[in-house]
Amino acid sequence: MGGFFGVASKGDCSFDLFFGTDYHSHLGTRRAGMAVYGENGFSRTIHNIESTPFRTKFEKELRDLKGHYGVGVISDYEAQPILMRSHHGTFAVVTVGKINNAADIVAEIIKTGAHFFEMGNGEINATELVGAMINQKENFIDGIRYALDRIEGSLSLLILTEKGIYAARDKLGRTPVVLGKRADSRCACFESYSFQNLEYEPDRELGPGEIVVFDENRCTTLVQPGSKRKVCTFLWVYYGYPAAIYEGVNVEEMRYRCGRNLARRDSVEADSVAGVPDSGTAHAVGYANESGIPFSRPFIKYTPTWPRSFMPTIQERRNLIAHMKLLPVHELIRDKRLLLIDDSIVRGTQLRETTEFLYQSGAAEVHIRPACPPLLFGCKYLNFSRSNSEMELIARVVIRELEGGEVSPEVLQEYADPNSEKYERMVEGIRQKLNFTSLRFNRLDDMLDAVGIDHDSLCTYCWNGKE
Repeated sequence: MGGFFGVASKGDCSFDLFFGTDYHSHLGTRRAGMAVYGENGFSRTIHNIESTPFRTKFEKELRDLKGHYGVGVISDYEAQPILMRSHHGTFAVVTVGKINNAADIVAEIIKTGAHFFEMGNGEINATELVGAMINQKENFIDGIRYALDRIEGSLSLLILTEKGIYAARDKLGRTPVVLGKRADSRCACFESYSFQNLEYEPDRELGPGEIVVFDENRCTTLVQPGSKRKVCTFLWVYYGYPAAIYEGVNVEEMRYRCGRNLARRDSVEADSVAGVPDSGTAHAVGYANESGIPFSRPFIKYTPTWPRSFMPTIQERRNLIAHMKLLPVHELIRDKRLLLIDDSIVRGTQLRETTEFLYQSGAAEVHIRPACPPLLFGCKYLNFSRSNSEMELIARVVIRELEGGEVSPEVLQEYADPNSEKYERMVEGIRQKLNFTSLRFNRLDDMLDAVGIDHDSLCTYCWNGKE
């Protein structure tokens, strides 16, 4: 995924930039960077954060990053910010999103005489590509609009210039951009809570496709927002931090409602309800409150030396580290019938290992209740690393086994229907493969109801393939 923070201040912005960016660390695992503009021009720093938290990597450089304007970013993939010099002048750009038609766009731009640097994997840095797209037009407004319209996938961005910061939200609002303000500064960010401890007040959330520019004094809308939106529902279910608010809906409260809706359709007998930390915990609290089954924490995540950012992108290592973080509380596990809630089941590897870990620790039964429906489609709109490959999704693996190979979109829709026989067979296949005592997924309508906004404003592609 990724997240960003931008600030324009009458004084030095580096303190706000450092901590505002750090508050996005749960959204990315590989790269982080900051760029500032001040009396000495532009300064930029980028680091790998795969094995070291953001603060540790950047705190020594904080004294050298002085300026009135700045942008910072946490990224799962490409190094950012990208610093460019063009007919627009010098600027730095940070992005969140996914470009599915990058090869076509690169080919078009190369014909104009431009060139790109290849990354180690042979691909073009997506943020560099966005900067090049902006440079195709005569001004920043037209350049940003061109990028938003031309990209297939999603794009939200910040652009740091000598005169202020441009902010733009994806044309369908798949990811958020939130504005904050205080007497001497203004900011824009992905996570709404990232500026609150810095004494900013919430201003507003940008609408789909809206473009603004701000400095320390004012924020001006350059392109009005569109009316259609498709916000990523996983922001509430999994990615968002509990204090975050998207479209006026708090993540923690949504998860309580989500767990409550799960409980209302369930009749399992269990001794306690637990959540897979961290995102499953609030769902479990909601389930426990509604069902009357006591909430407990039979295993604890050890975090002092295992920060969220230390999560390798190689799946085998991710599984190992996820297991090493969990410490059992045997007194709450031994001979107990446990009901466990996770945000989702993607490949199923980690949850199967967690279940085996509970059995080995003495659990009598392990019932699994994911907070969302089965994932049937890989995300086309965000770099959602947990479900990029449809071939690895546990639901698709089971469907192939049941059907003897790949199936048509029409058949997949039957598997997406919780009232169909195919759906029941798929769920039972997943249960057997992952060795759960019982398995019941949340329904799509119940999950969307838990968000509490118009269902048509929410992206549900990964569950039902509908755009």
